[in-house]
Amino acid sequence: MEKKKAVALRYKRGVDNAPKVVAKGMNLIAQRILEIAEKENIPIIKNEKAVEDFYALDLNDEIPPELYEIAAEIIAFVYKLDRQYI
Repeated sequence: MEKKKAVALRYKRGVDNAPKVVAKGMNLIAQRILEIAEKENIPIIKNEKAVEDFYALDLNDEIPPELYEIAAEIIAFVYKLDRQYI
C-alpha cells in the first residue's frame, strides 16, 4: 500500500528568513492536513519530489538553501492564485 504524505509550509514575509515546515504526516495525518488546507482555502500543490524533500525536515525547521528554488516556485504559484481572487 502506497503511503500518502503531506507537508505544510509557512512563510511570513518580514518574519521568517525562509519557509518553515509547520506540519507533516502520513496517511490519516496527511489526509487531515489536506482537509484543514481545503477548509482554510490554503492552496494545495501536488509535487511528490517536493513533498519528499520537505518531509525529510523536522517541524519548524526553515528549509535549507538547496530547497529554495522549489519553495520559490510554490510561493510564486500561491501569490499568482491570490492575485486572481483579489
